[in-house]
Amino acid sequence: MNLLKRFVVPVVCAVAVLTVAACSSSKDARRVPTPLTEFKSSLNVERVWKTSVGKAGRYLFSPIAVGDAVYAAGESGTVAKIDAKTGKEIWRTKVHTDLSAGVGSDGTLTAVGAVRGGVIVLDANGKLLWKGDVAGAIVSPPLVGNGLVVVRTIDGQINAFNAQTGELQWVYHNRAVPLNLRVSAGMIFAGDAAVLAGFPGGGLAAINVKTGDDYWQAPVSFPKGVTEVERINDVTGAPTLIGSQACAVTFQGRIGCFDANSGRAVWEKPFSSASGVAQDNNTVVSSDDWSVAIAFSADDGRQLWRNDKLKNRDLSVPLLLGPSVVFGDYKGFVHFLSRDDGSFVARVPTDGSRITAAPVVAGDTLIVQTRDGELFGFRPR
Repeated sequence: MNLLKRFVVPVVCAVAVLTVAACSSSKDARRVPTPLTEFKSSLNVERVWKTSVGKAGRYLFSPIAVGDAVYAAGESGTVAKIDAKTGKEIWRTKVHTDLSAGVGSDGTLTAVGAVRGGVIVLDANGKLLWKGDVAGAIVSPPLVGNGLVVVRTIDGQINAFNAQTGELQWVYHNRAVPLNLRVSAGMIFAGDAAVLAGFPGGGLAAINVKTGDDYWQAPVSFPKGVTEVERINDVTGAPTLIGSQACAVTFQGRIGCFDANSGRAVWEKPFSSASGVAQDNNTVVSSDDWSVAIAFSADDGRQLWRNDKLKNRDLSVPLLLGPSVVFGDYKGFVHFLSRDDGSFVARVPTDGSRITAAPVVAGDTLIVQTRDGELFGFRPR
């Protein structure tokens, strides 16, 4: 089998759903966010537009870029398609139910997850096409493509629906774990052959898009410790895929890259992240539980650089963009770090609320979505 031939949310603290930082006392000096320091910018970043889709509430909403458009949603039920160049709405829809996850789109169909386990699919004009139900809360963006709408529940179960009709095609069951993070654990397509997904318990799997059977399963890491909290070991964020190499990171576990055709580990390093990972041909980047940004060689996992000047600022999933690595933080700042050495090259503010989801790029525009539901379009030059 050749898969490639064609092609925050909060974490658990004890038994409550809280952020990693909240697991420490508010008086714990180790968890105090590092104050921002001044530096000389070497990259000009211009804000070119701003719009809103409504607050995220308790959930994490990730925008998605397809072509020259960006799709975004908010908890109150707003879903919008926006011209990434100008910030103007192409369409805006109110789905009349509270949402808990979004957005997935292939540029024609757009899917979001409802608070009570419903999946809602809109057509190319933002009109309701169909609704479906799954047995569990949806906190991760649906995946749309290959004739499917793929939805996962908080316990790791994955449901695939016919994209046009809403008919259930298959269900993939992951083994249950006693305690897992309430994080947005995404999925990606490996061409038109498989869905790559990480799971509670530290596993990574390639799932056949036609049958729902797995081609392979591989451990990113294994649970350790005595208590159930100590043994939480979930893959966080979405796996990444460049060429035939997929990478993933776990909470209280490891970061590593794998052969996407076999699941064989290429390299692995001890690591812990509650956000996720970014990857390109040369570099793999993540931030650890202390929001220390670290870059590794994509070839062998060698550490390339480390930046601890954003420690405890609850960094978002990163984005590799040209010569920069982009992170959002808990105060809504967007930080641009040098891909070469991790030094600061630019910083821009948004609305002061947390940025948790990964920034996305459509055309020459960088888009970030804040917890208060504002979308900002930036143009680095």
